[in-house]
Amino acid sequence: MALGQVGWAALLITCSGLIAFILGIIAENQKPTAIRVSGLTASGGDTAVTCVYPSDPTSWLGSIAVVLLFVTAFKGLVAIVFPYQGKRVPVRALFKSTSLLTFTILSVVIFLVAEALLLWATILESLHRRQFNGKVDPTGSCPTAKTGLFGGAAFLALDSTLFWLICLMLTVNARADHFNSFEEEDLKGSYADVANAQEYAPALGAHATARV
Repeated sequence: MALGQVGWAALLITCSGLIAFILGIIAENQKPTAIRVSGLTASGGDTAVTCVYPSDPTSWLGSIAVVLLFVTAFKGLVAIVFPYQGKRVPVRALFKSTSLLTFTILSVVIFLVAEALLLWATILESLHRRQFNGKVDPTGSCPTAKTGLFGGAAFLALDSTLFWLICLMLTVNARADHFNSFEEEDLKGSYADVANAQEYAPALGAHATARV
């Protein structure tokens, strides 16, 4: 297997996953709280709270992180079945490796959880801003996305990236085992041919007649 192709696959997976992690951490740290502006309502004269959300890129950061995490998982799956050096290995043969199958399942599960958390946090933040920004909130809470959602999703995205890299290393081992098994079968076949030729050689010589 060409080390250059494996290295490029690992680099692409690492870059997209690491950027998704960084964006998730920035979105968690930069997520502002809403400003509550108190005033009197026109009808009853009671004090009401108007929610004012300052502009910030939290929703955009979350959206980009969602896309990058999906790209990371897609690259990870492609890297497993990619025909390095033009030598394709059947998926069934690859997943004969219990370690590769286990880590692939874990990688997919962690990716789905991280993606769901990122989507949840991003959608909540966007909905709260559209629903309450510049409007009177009867409860006076001015909600935002729950604290820790972006951060937890970011660390799960990093874990998913690391698991995909482990899957890539296990894929290298599984491919090597697959091709080594074929080489061993070829060697056994050649040794068998040699042994058969040696067995038949005396028999052929026994029928030869000496010339006078």
